[in-house]
Amino acid sequence: MSTVLSKSQQAYSTVHDRILTGEYAPGERLVLGRIGQELGCSVVPVREAIRRLEAEGMVTFERNVGARVAVIDEQAYLETMETLSIIEGAAVSLAAPFVSIADLASAREVNDRMRALLEDFDPVEFTNLNERFHRALSGRCPNSHLNDLVDRGWTRLDRLRRSTFTYVPERAAASIQEHDRILQLIGEGADPRTIELAVREHRLATPKAYLHRTDDPGDPEVLASAPGASPATSSRSHRPTTQGAS
Repeated sequence: MSTVLSKSQQAYSTVHDRILTGEYAPGERLVLGRIGQELGCSVVPVREAIRRLEAEGMVTFERNVGARVAVIDEQAYLETMETLSIIEGAAVSLAAPFVSIADLASAREVNDRMRALLEDFDPVEFTNLNERFHRALSGRCPNSHLNDLVDRGWTRLDRLRRSTFTYVPERAAASIQEHDRILQLIGEGADPRTIELAVREHRLATPKAYLHRTDDPGDPEVLASAPGASPATSSRSHRPTTQGAS
């Protein structure tokens, strides 16, 4: 039994990571037998892994079709980002007086790690660090109810989009600069409203970039601005399938 669980965990980790990195694109069919062959196991542990991913919202299962990578619900993603921009902006503005010098140094260290990733871009790790950065600031908010709302927003966002930077890597460098600006404002003791608006604008910039990418996924200017991109390098870009988009 322990061997089956181990194989199931291995299958789960493999498929989970491939979805996060975009190797398995939204809407792509997952062939259990093929995955099992790659991992050297039967379809049983793979099926267990797929069911687990289905429960987490990363995979859907359709009758007579099988398992597919869950598509991005564009409308829900945009609404969540709009909501998060408001509540996180408020949380960070309230948190600012309680953010210590050590907190700022820690946030800068995280942002510097994000900057270092631009050399060899890893969208999943970049997203993880991005969340750490944001939580380090909003976490100092003295309003526990607002903190709870921010946590719920992050949880909902994670279920919806995994790593947005997989689709809009060109946002990475600008995001880091916006982080620098937010840290500068907090460090200078800027007006709370100014900090709140800076966080809001920062939050909304990524969905705007995402919409631009999905509207024109082959735009050479967008592709050329991605971390590590070369003007002489052509790239094939997938347009994420969406559900419920307006």
